[in-house]
Amino acid sequence: MTVIDTPDVTINSAAATGEPTTGNSEVLAWVTKIAELTQPEYIHWCDGSQSEWSALTEELVAAGTLTPLNKNLRPGSFLARSHPADVARVEDRTFICTEHQADAGPTNNWSEPAAMLETLTPLFRGSMRGRTMYVVPFSMGPVGGPISQLGIQITDSPYAVLNMRIMTRMGQDAMDHITPDTEWVRTVHSVGMPLVNDAGESIDDVEWPCNDTKYICQFPDTLEVWSFGSGYGGNALLSKKCFALRIASVMARKDGWLAEHMLLIKLTSPAGKDYHVAAAFPSACGKTNLAMLRPTVPGWNVETIGDDIAWLRPGPDGTLRAINPEAGFFGVAPGTGYSTNPVAMDSIWGNTIFTNVALTDEGDVWWEGMTETPPAHAIDWEGNEWTPDSGRLAAHPNSRFTVPITQCPTVAQEWSESEGVPLDAILFGGRRATNVPLVTESLSWEHGVFIGATVSSEKTAAQEGTVGELRRDPFGMLPFCGYNMADYWSHWLEMGESLGDKAPRIFQVNWFRKGDDGRFLWPGFGDNSRVLEWIVRRVEGEAEGQEIAVGRIPAAGELNVEGIEIPAQDMTELFDVNPQSWLAECDLTDEYFAQFGDRVPAALSEQLTGLRSRLSAM
Repeated sequence: MTVIDTPDVTINSAAATGEPTTGNSEVLAWVTKIAELTQPEYIHWCDGSQSEWSALTEELVAAGTLTPLNKNLRPGSFLARSHPADVARVEDRTFICTEHQADAGPTNNWSEPAAMLETLTPLFRGSMRGRTMYVVPFSMGPVGGPISQLGIQITDSPYAVLNMRIMTRMGQDAMDHITPDTEWVRTVHSVGMPLVNDAGESIDDVEWPCNDTKYICQFPDTLEVWSFGSGYGGNALLSKKCFALRIASVMARKDGWLAEHMLLIKLTSPAGKDYHVAAAFPSACGKTNLAMLRPTVPGWNVETIGDDIAWLRPGPDGTLRAINPEAGFFGVAPGTGYSTNPVAMDSIWGNTIFTNVALTDEGDVWWEGMTETPPAHAIDWEGNEWTPDSGRLAAHPNSRFTVPITQCPTVAQEWSESEGVPLDAILFGGRRATNVPLVTESLSWEHGVFIGATVSSEKTAAQEGTVGELRRDPFGMLPFCGYNMADYWSHWLEMGESLGDKAPRIFQVNWFRKGDDGRFLWPGFGDNSRVLEWIVRRVEGEAEGQEIAVGRIPAAGELNVEGIEIPAQDMTELFDVNPQSWLAECDLTDEYFAQFGDRVPAALSEQLTGLRSRLSAM
């Protein structure tokens, strides 16, 4: 079943078409139906080859969409500038389309599928006139792997095609695995700017085509995504948040696995033993820095498996195994520099697409935080002259780089392991100046799910709302869960029951605790490896923990702070738990849970009751 249905048509589309790269009649019929709806001038079947990459980049350079960077400074790299109205995910235009609103839940925008169909059909009708329609087959995870999934994106954006080649296993191998008995996800994307109008008259193209009207719609029941009007980021790269989280979370619930907004790393101890950790953080909470950590603890090594998304599935041995389903990094540029994330900087030496950053006079890129001293002159992300005295940012705050993961100097060999890696620990964290200790071990799997469900960050002056007000982001999945969040918590609890004593240990971390004077109490960055060391030793049963009301913290002297100077008072504050503040937070959790009604799992309500009891006894 397809969401947007058109009258039965033959395999021969009205559009000119390259030679189809599959004989699968289901794929051919679907592509033809979309072509009949969108009316492209030509259909190109992507094979993921280098020659295809070269042709598309040459086409976009000629169109002015891409600017080649200095080959001596940033070989094989390009700069793109989007339209100022198309610079980020459009969460207010993102919908979960299910028959019943309760299945989408209160944290998602919802539409009944038929109603959304009535809205989308006229938008997509003729939306690709005068353009090429690209058929992009891709695999999330190693092609053919037991945790991997397949999809096809149809798009009229060659920029999206290039980014999909970096971010997924895109090409003929993926198409060959989409057989008549294969489950695959259908995604359709149009920038919404045809080059021929209804009267048949030509329209001049622009460097960054898009439309003021935007929709990003997930249809979980039919495993489809339809995106209209945006050419940017997760709105256009439908493999990423749309498929890998919103649709995949629904698939995972049905089939007994987890699709998570988590980084994935490998730790190796001085003894040479390997451990694997997944971690979920809301935005601006140090996720990328942890994924590319350079430890300060002697003898320890950290390698990168993934920086953003992890799929977790029980393996044949009963352990929870994890893969990074992506093949590249779609990283936020501002704030990334050698002082904050040298691994990321060493990854983007070349073969990178930069979007909405500044262009230097030397033909390289620059953004705020990249270097301590800004360039004397540059062209800003909107194409205007810029100097440090301009009084505006040179790069957009959400500017990005897209780079293959294989260029990461700390990438683990296991990043492409089709069977996944066995998880030893799962971390949850938010940006909390108060209340939450530096590191806390959960008291049980149920307590760990409660921690994940109540993760929050304190709002800053740059965000809407009252400074210090809690912004809930359960499991870091608030914008990305494809179904009712309370049902998602239930699924996590069920996964814990099935994993039993082979379940990973769950911890909460908080790198952002501040003292009364407003300064950070913990140095962070590479010194976060000291927390990871304690977590690993807890997993091995080698480190002592002290049970307090909110979980287990390191016993006195158990956290390795050798080589760094932290006053004793700061260490005390890092783990301080104020019962009155926590009890007030429990009241907020009650209010937060109330929006989900009777779908909140009883186990989480019991955890809240237990937390209140322990706090009252302090």
